[in-house]
Amino acid sequence: MPAPLKFAYWVPNVSGGLVTSRIEQRTDWGYDYNRELAVLAENNGFEYALTQVRYTASYGAAYQHESTGFSLALLLATQRLKVIAAVHPGLWHPGVLAKFVASADVLSGGRAAVNVVSGWFKDEFTGLGEPWLEHDERYRRSEEFIRVLKELWTNDSAEFRGDFYRIHDFDIKPKPLSTPDRPHPEVFQGGNSTAARKLAGRVSDWYFSNGKDFDGFSEQVAEVRGYAAEHDHHVRFGLNGFVIARDTEAEARDVLREIVDKADVQAVEGFRSAVQQAGRSTSDKKGMWADSEFADLVQYNDGFRTGLIGTPEQIARRAVEYKRRGADLLLLGFLHYHEDVEYFGREVLPIIRELEKELDATAATPEPVGSFS
Repeated sequence: MPAPLKFAYWVPNVSGGLVTSRIEQRTDWGYDYNRELAVLAENNGFEYALTQVRYTASYGAAYQHESTGFSLALLLATQRLKVIAAVHPGLWHPGVLAKFVASADVLSGGRAAVNVVSGWFKDEFTGLGEPWLEHDERYRRSEEFIRVLKELWTNDSAEFRGDFYRIHDFDIKPKPLSTPDRPHPEVFQGGNSTAARKLAGRVSDWYFSNGKDFDGFSEQVAEVRGYAAEHDHHVRFGLNGFVIARDTEAEARDVLREIVDKADVQAVEGFRSAVQQAGRSTSDKKGMWADSEFADLVQYNDGFRTGLIGTPEQIARRAVEYKRRGADLLLLGFLHYHEDVEYFGREVLPIIRELEKELDATAATPEPVGSFS
Protein backbone atom coordinates (compact mmCIF):
# COMPACT_ATOMS: atom_id res chain seq x y z
CA MET A 1 0.00 0.00 0.00
CA PRO A 2 1.40 3.46 -0.87
CA ALA A 3 2.76 5.48 2.04
CA PRO A 4 0.57 8.31 3.34
CA LEU A 5 1.35 11.76 1.98
CA LYS A 6 3.87 13.47 4.25
CA PHE A 7 3.77 17.11 5.31
CA ALA A 8 6.50 19.64 6.05
CA TYR A 9 6.27 23.31 6.92
CA TRP A 10 8.55 26.22 6.19
CA VAL A 11 10.03 27.36 9.50
CA PRO A 12 9.58 31.15 9.84
CA ASN A 13 13.10 31.70 11.17
CA VAL A 14 13.35 34.73 8.87
CA SER A 15 11.41 37.93 9.59
CA GLY A 16 8.61 39.04 7.29
CA GLY A 17 6.70 35.77 7.21
CA LEU A 18 6.24 33.60 4.14
CA VAL A 19 4.74 36.31 1.92
CA THR A 20 6.41 39.58 0.93
CA SER A 21 3.38 41.64 1.81
CA ARG A 22 2.29 44.29 4.28
CA ILE A 23 -0.79 42.27 5.19
CA GLU A 24 -1.00 41.46 8.90
CA GLN A 25 0.85 38.22 9.65
CA ARG A 26 0.45 36.78 13.14
CA THR A 27 3.74 34.97 12.66
CA ASP A 28 7.02 35.66 14.42
CA TRP A 29 10.60 34.76 13.48
CA GLY A 30 11.80 34.36 17.07
CA TYR A 31 12.64 31.16 18.90
CA ASP A 32 9.84 31.12 21.48
CA TYR A 33 7.20 31.37 18.76
CA ASN A 34 8.95 28.73 16.66
CA ARG A 35 9.42 26.32 19.56
CA GLU A 36 5.67 26.40 20.22
CA LEU A 37 4.99 26.06 16.50
CA ALA A 38 7.21 22.99 16.17
CA VAL A 39 5.35 21.17 18.95
CA LEU A 40 2.01 22.26 17.50
CA ALA A 41 3.04 21.06 14.04
CA GLU A 42 4.19 17.61 15.11
CA ASN A 43 0.89 17.20 16.96
CA ASN A 44 -1.07 18.18 13.85
CA GLY A 45 0.29 15.75 11.30
CA PHE A 46 3.55 17.41 10.23
CA GLU A 47 6.52 15.07 9.96
CA TYR A 48 9.15 17.57 8.73
CA ALA A 49 10.10 21.23 9.13
CA LEU A 50 12.47 23.14 6.83
CA THR A 51 14.53 26.00 8.22
CA GLN A 52 15.26 28.79 5.74
CA VAL A 53 18.69 30.20 5.07
CA ARG A 54 19.44 33.88 4.58
CA TYR A 55 22.74 35.34 5.67
CA THR A 56 22.03 39.03 5.28
CA ALA A 57 19.07 41.39 5.21
CA SER A 58 17.36 41.21 1.83
CA TYR A 59 14.00 41.57 0.10
CA GLY A 60 11.81 42.17 3.14
CA ALA A 61 13.75 39.78 5.41
CA ALA A 62 15.49 42.12 7.83
CA TYR A 63 16.35 39.49 10.44
CA GLN A 64 17.39 35.84 10.13
CA HIS A 65 18.30 33.04 12.51
CA GLU A 66 21.01 30.77 11.07
CA SER A 67 19.47 27.54 9.86
CA THR A 68 21.63 24.78 11.34
CA GLY A 69 21.73 26.14 14.88
CA PHE A 70 18.02 26.91 14.76
CA SER A 71 17.29 23.41 13.45
CA LEU A 72 19.15 21.81 16.35
CA ALA A 73 17.18 23.94 18.82
CA LEU A 74 13.89 22.78 17.26
CA LEU A 75 15.04 19.14 17.26
CA LEU A 76 15.74 19.33 20.98
CA ALA A 77 12.34 20.95 21.62
CA THR A 78 10.37 18.19 19.89
CA GLN A 79 9.90 14.43 20.04
CA ARG A 80 9.13 13.28 16.49
CA LEU A 81 9.62 16.19 14.10
CA LYS A 82 12.40 15.84 11.52
CA VAL A 83 14.10 19.16 10.88
CA ILE A 84 15.77 19.96 7.55
CA ALA A 85 18.48 22.63 7.66
CA ALA A 86 19.06 24.58 4.45
CA VAL A 87 22.79 24.84 3.69
CA HIS A 88 24.96 26.38 0.95
CA PRO A 89 27.96 24.62 -0.64
CA GLY A 90 30.60 27.28 -0.98
CA LEU A 91 29.73 28.77 2.40
CA TRP A 92 30.04 25.42 4.21
CA HIS A 93 32.77 22.81 3.91
CA PRO A 94 31.02 19.43 3.63
CA GLY A 95 33.30 17.84 6.22
CA VAL A 96 32.44 20.46 8.84
CA LEU A 97 28.74 20.21 8.05
CA ALA A 98 28.86 16.40 8.12
CA LYS A 99 30.28 16.57 11.65
CA PHE A 100 27.65 19.05 12.83
CA VAL A 101 24.75 17.08 11.36
CA ALA A 102 26.07 13.80 12.77
CA SER A 103 26.03 15.28 16.27
CA ALA A 104 22.59 16.81 15.76
CA ASP A 105 21.32 13.46 14.49
CA VAL A 106 22.62 11.55 17.52
CA LEU A 107 21.26 14.14 19.94
CA SER A 108 17.81 14.04 18.31
CA GLY A 109 17.54 10.29 17.89
CA GLY A 110 17.92 10.29 14.10
CA ARG A 111 15.82 13.29 13.04
CA ALA A 112 18.33 15.63 11.35
CA ALA A 113 18.31 16.33 7.60
CA VAL A 114 19.74 18.89 5.15
CA ASN A 115 18.49 20.78 2.13
CA VAL A 116 21.41 21.55 -0.19
CA VAL A 117 20.90 24.98 -1.78
CA SER A 118 23.16 25.53 -4.78
CA GLY A 119 22.65 29.29 -4.53
CA TRP A 120 20.58 32.04 -6.13
CA PHE A 121 21.61 35.15 -4.17
CA LYS A 122 24.90 36.34 -5.66
CA ASP A 123 25.37 39.18 -3.17
CA GLU A 124 25.61 36.76 -0.23
CA PHE A 125 28.59 35.04 -1.80
CA THR A 126 30.37 38.14 -3.07
CA GLY A 127 29.61 40.05 0.13
CA LEU A 128 31.41 37.34 2.10
CA GLY A 129 34.31 37.35 -0.35
CA GLU A 130 33.42 33.98 -1.89
CA PRO A 131 33.41 33.35 -5.64
CA TRP A 132 30.09 33.24 -7.48
CA LEU A 133 30.22 30.28 -9.85
CA GLU A 134 28.39 29.92 -13.16
CA HIS A 135 25.00 28.21 -12.80
CA ASP A 136 25.86 24.65 -13.82
CA GLU A 137 29.15 24.81 -11.91
CA ARG A 138 27.18 25.52 -8.74
CA TYR A 139 25.27 22.29 -9.29
CA ARG A 140 28.49 20.39 -10.02
CA ARG A 141 29.82 21.61 -6.69
CA SER A 142 26.56 20.59 -4.98
CA GLU A 143 26.87 17.06 -6.32
CA GLU A 144 30.37 16.71 -4.90
CA PHE A 145 29.13 18.26 -1.64
CA ILE A 146 26.36 15.65 -1.31
CA ARG A 147 28.68 12.79 -2.22
CA VAL A 148 31.17 13.91 0.45
CA LEU A 149 28.42 14.14 3.09
CA LYS A 150 27.25 10.60 2.39
CA GLU A 151 30.80 9.26 2.23
CA LEU A 152 31.68 10.76 5.62
CA TRP A 153 28.41 9.62 7.21
CA THR A 154 28.76 6.00 6.09
CA ASN A 155 32.49 5.12 5.85
CA ASP A 156 35.15 4.95 8.54
CA SER A 157 37.98 5.78 6.16
CA ALA A 158 36.28 8.27 3.87
CA GLU A 159 37.87 9.00 0.50
CA PHE A 160 36.82 11.50 -2.15
CA ARG A 161 38.67 13.25 -4.93
CA GLY A 162 36.81 15.84 -6.96
CA ASP A 163 37.25 19.24 -8.55
CA PHE A 164 35.93 21.09 -5.49
CA TYR A 165 36.61 18.81 -2.52
CA ARG A 166 39.32 16.34 -1.44
CA ILE A 167 38.88 13.90 1.44
CA HIS A 168 41.57 11.39 2.40
CA ASP A 169 41.29 8.62 5.00
CA PHE A 170 38.96 10.72 7.16
CA ASP A 171 36.69 9.41 9.88
CA ILE A 172 34.03 11.21 11.89
CA LYS A 173 32.69 9.80 15.13
CA PRO A 174 29.98 9.58 16.16
CA LYS A 175 28.36 8.63 12.91
CA PRO A 176 24.71 9.62 12.38
CA LEU A 177 22.16 6.99 13.34
CA SER A 178 21.53 4.40 10.63
CA THR A 179 18.49 2.21 9.95
CA PRO A 180 17.43 0.14 6.93
CA ASP A 181 14.90 2.84 6.01
CA ARG A 182 17.35 5.70 6.57
CA PRO A 183 21.03 4.75 6.30
CA HIS A 184 22.10 8.38 6.85
CA PRO A 185 20.45 11.80 7.31
CA GLU A 186 18.16 12.56 4.40
CA VAL A 187 19.45 14.93 1.72
CA PHE A 188 16.92 17.24 0.08
CA GLN A 189 17.65 19.44 -2.94
CA GLY A 190 15.63 21.80 -5.09
CA GLY A 191 16.00 23.69 -8.34
CA ASN A 192 14.07 23.79 -11.57
CA SER A 193 16.86 23.70 -14.14
CA THR A 194 18.03 20.68 -16.11
CA ALA A 195 21.21 20.68 -13.99
CA ALA A 196 19.11 20.52 -10.81
CA ARG A 197 16.91 17.73 -12.14
CA LYS A 198 19.93 15.66 -13.20
CA LEU A 199 21.55 16.22 -9.81
CA ALA A 200 18.46 14.83 -8.08
CA GLY A 201 18.44 11.86 -10.45
CA ARG A 202 22.02 11.00 -9.49
CA VAL A 203 22.49 11.61 -5.78
CA SER A 204 19.70 13.32 -3.81
CA ASP A 205 17.22 11.50 -1.59
CA TRP A 206 14.49 14.09 -2.18
CA TYR A 207 13.77 16.58 -4.97
CA PHE A 208 11.90 19.75 -3.97
CA SER A 209 9.78 21.44 -6.62
CA ASN A 210 8.79 25.08 -6.45
CA GLY A 211 5.06 25.69 -6.61
CA LYS A 212 3.54 24.10 -9.72
CA ASP A 213 0.16 23.32 -11.22
CA PHE A 214 -0.71 19.69 -11.96
CA ASP A 215 0.86 19.55 -15.41
CA GLY A 216 4.01 21.41 -14.39
CA PHE A 217 4.59 19.08 -11.47
CA SER A 218 3.89 15.95 -13.53
CA GLU A 219 6.46 17.07 -16.10
CA GLN A 220 9.13 17.52 -13.42
CA VAL A 221 8.40 14.15 -11.82
CA ALA A 222 8.60 12.33 -15.15
CA GLU A 223 11.90 13.96 -16.11
CA VAL A 224 13.62 13.46 -12.75
CA ARG A 225 12.44 9.85 -12.56
CA GLY A 226 13.91 9.33 -16.01
CA TYR A 227 17.30 10.62 -14.88
CA ALA A 228 17.11 8.53 -11.71
CA ALA A 229 16.36 5.37 -13.71
CA GLU A 230 19.50 5.95 -15.77
CA HIS A 231 21.55 5.82 -12.56
CA ASP A 232 19.59 3.10 -10.76
CA HIS A 233 18.74 5.70 -8.14
CA HIS A 234 15.53 6.27 -6.16
CA VAL A 235 14.37 9.80 -5.43
CA ARG A 236 11.28 11.04 -3.66
CA PHE A 237 9.39 14.24 -4.45
CA GLY A 238 8.34 17.23 -2.39
CA LEU A 239 6.19 20.09 -3.70
CA ASN A 240 6.02 23.63 -2.32
CA GLY A 241 2.62 25.16 -1.66
CA PHE A 242 1.10 28.04 0.29
CA VAL A 243 -2.09 27.06 2.12
CA ILE A 244 -5.01 29.42 2.63
CA ALA A 245 -7.71 27.22 4.15
CA ARG A 246 -10.95 28.89 5.19
CA ASP A 247 -14.52 27.78 5.79
CA THR A 248 -15.58 29.12 2.38
CA GLU A 249 -13.73 29.51 -0.90
CA ALA A 250 -14.73 33.18 -1.03
CA GLU A 251 -12.99 33.84 2.31
CA ALA A 252 -9.81 32.12 1.10
CA ARG A 253 -9.79 34.00 -2.20
CA ASP A 254 -10.28 37.30 -0.35
CA VAL A 255 -7.19 36.56 1.76
CA LEU A 256 -5.14 35.80 -1.36
CA ARG A 257 -6.34 39.00 -3.01
CA GLU A 258 -5.39 41.06 0.06
CA ILE A 259 -1.92 39.47 0.23
CA VAL A 260 -1.19 40.41 -3.38
CA ASP A 261 -2.84 43.84 -3.17
CA LYS A 262 -0.67 44.70 -0.16
CA ALA A 263 2.54 43.30 -1.62
CA ASP A 264 5.78 45.09 -0.76
CA VAL A 265 6.39 46.04 -4.38
CA GLN A 266 9.98 47.19 -3.94
CA ALA A 267 10.98 44.00 -2.08
CA VAL A 268 9.19 41.73 -4.56
CA GLU A 269 10.74 43.49 -7.56
CA GLY A 270 14.20 43.28 -5.98
CA PHE A 271 13.77 39.57 -5.34
CA ARG A 272 12.36 39.10 -8.83
CA SER A 273 15.38 40.76 -10.42
CA ALA A 274 17.82 38.63 -8.44
CA VAL A 275 16.15 35.26 -8.88
CA GLN A 276 15.12 35.61 -12.50
CA GLN A 277 18.67 36.54 -13.42
CA ALA A 278 19.69 33.25 -11.81
CA GLY A 279 16.90 31.29 -13.49
CA ARG A 280 17.53 32.68 -16.95
CA SER A 281 21.26 32.10 -16.73
CA THR A 282 20.70 28.45 -17.64
CA SER A 283 21.21 27.38 -21.23
CA ASP A 284 17.61 26.20 -21.66
CA LYS A 285 16.00 28.96 -19.53
CA LYS A 286 14.46 26.34 -17.22
CA GLY A 287 15.95 27.67 -14.00
CA MET A 288 14.04 28.51 -10.85
CA TRP A 289 11.58 31.39 -11.17
CA ALA A 290 12.42 31.92 -14.85
CA ASP A 291 8.72 32.24 -15.78
CA SER A 292 7.30 33.52 -12.47
CA GLU A 293 4.96 36.52 -12.56
CA PHE A 294 4.86 39.31 -9.95
CA ALA A 295 1.94 37.74 -8.05
CA ASP A 296 3.71 34.37 -7.93
CA LEU A 297 6.76 35.93 -6.30
CA VAL A 298 4.82 37.57 -3.48
CA GLN A 299 5.12 34.03 -2.07
CA TYR A 300 8.78 33.64 -2.81
CA ASN A 301 8.76 29.98 -3.79
CA ASP A 302 5.76 30.21 -6.15
CA GLY A 303 3.52 28.70 -3.47
CA PHE A 304 0.31 30.20 -4.84
CA ARG A 305 0.77 28.24 -8.07
CA THR A 306 0.07 24.94 -6.33
CA GLY A 307 -3.49 26.12 -5.72
CA LEU A 308 -3.95 24.99 -2.12
CA ILE A 309 -6.44 27.80 -1.55
CA GLY A 310 -10.09 27.28 -0.65
CA THR A 311 -12.16 25.10 1.65
CA PRO A 312 -10.68 22.13 3.53
CA GLU A 313 -12.24 19.71 1.04
CA GLN A 314 -10.99 21.63 -2.01
CA ILE A 315 -7.46 21.70 -0.61
CA ALA A 316 -7.58 18.04 0.39
CA ARG A 317 -8.71 16.94 -3.07
CA ARG A 318 -5.98 18.95 -4.71
CA ALA A 319 -3.34 17.57 -2.32
CA VAL A 320 -4.35 13.98 -3.07
CA GLU A 321 -4.24 14.65 -6.81
CA TYR A 322 -0.65 15.83 -6.39
CA LYS A 323 0.05 12.58 -4.54
CA ARG A 324 -1.44 10.65 -7.45
CA ARG A 325 0.97 12.50 -9.74
CA GLY A 326 4.02 11.59 -7.68
CA ALA A 327 4.21 13.84 -4.62
CA ASP A 328 5.50 12.10 -1.51
CA LEU A 329 5.51 15.28 0.58
CA LEU A 330 3.95 18.74 0.54
CA LEU A 331 6.09 21.58 1.90
CA LEU A 332 3.65 24.20 3.17
CA GLY A 333 3.70 27.85 4.11
CA PHE A 334 0.97 29.73 6.01
CA LEU A 335 -0.03 33.30 6.81
CA HIS A 336 -0.79 32.98 10.55
CA TYR A 337 1.21 29.89 11.47
CA HIS A 338 -0.16 28.86 14.85
CA GLU A 339 -3.80 29.25 13.86
CA ASP A 340 -3.41 27.96 10.32
CA VAL A 341 -1.34 24.88 11.21
CA GLU A 342 -3.89 23.87 13.84
CA TYR A 343 -6.76 24.45 11.38
CA PHE A 344 -4.96 22.35 8.77
CA GLY A 345 -4.48 19.47 11.20
CA ARG A 346 -8.07 19.62 12.43
CA GLU A 347 -10.01 20.36 9.24
CA VAL A 348 -7.90 19.48 6.19
CA LEU A 349 -5.75 16.49 7.14
CA PRO A 350 -8.61 14.14 8.12
CA ILE A 351 -10.18 14.65 4.69
CA ILE A 352 -6.84 13.95 2.99
CA ARG A 353 -6.52 10.66 4.87
CA GLU A 354 -10.02 9.58 3.84
CA LEU A 355 -9.38 10.49 0.21
CA GLU A 356 -6.10 8.57 0.31
CA LYS A 357 -8.02 5.45 1.28
CA GLU A 358 -10.22 5.89 -1.79
CA LEU A 359 -7.16 6.49 -3.98
CA ASP A 360 -5.40 3.41 -2.63
CA ALA A 361 -8.51 1.25 -3.09
CA THR A 362 -8.86 2.42 -6.69
CA ALA A 363 -5.19 1.75 -7.41
CA ALA A 364 -5.47 -1.76 -5.94
CA THR A 365 -8.56 -2.71 -7.97
CA PRO A 366 -7.74 -4.08 -11.45
CA GLU A 367 -9.79 -2.96 -14.42
CA PRO A 368 -12.43 -5.53 -15.49
CA VAL A 369 -11.41 -7.60 -18.50
CA GLY A 370 -12.62 -5.97 -21.68
CA SER A 371 -13.26 -2.60 -20.03
CA PHE A 372 -11.44 -0.76 -22.83
CA SER A 373 -13.04 -2.66 -25.70
